[in-house]
Amino acid sequence: MQGLSHMTFIVHDLEKATLFFETILDAKEVYASGDETHSLSREKFFLIGDLWIAIMEGESLPSRTYNHIAFKIENDAYDMYLERIERLGLEIKDGRARVGGEAKSIYFYDFDNHLFEFHTGTLAERLREYEKE
Repeated sequence: MQGLSHMTFIVHDLEKATLFFETILDAKEVYASGDETHSLSREKFFLIGDLWIAIMEGESLPSRTYNHIAFKIENDAYDMYLERIERLGLEIKDGRARVGGEAKSIYFYDFDNHLFEFHTGTLAERLREYEKE
């Protein structure tokens, strides 16, 4: 295995999802199918750094769960990302209980019930904190 290839999100409204990915995640649109359906439905591709994100037109998730995608952010960018999320009127979910010294997170839903997290820590830091407990 070479790593993650891409992530695909099914979204009700391609333009609203584009606003989400560009505003919140600094995604750069690199492809839009227009009215073509080379795959299952109309779609767009984005890059977040080297990560390929696809969105495809379809029905929003019927409910919200804790399944989520977490993006690493710098601690000093926390307030900036929180402000972006609030500016779009997205729902912020209360975070889980944390052990002392563990990094900060912002959990929030997009317009289609996908849960995202912005996390300031690393796996190594989390494991180190768990060992202390």
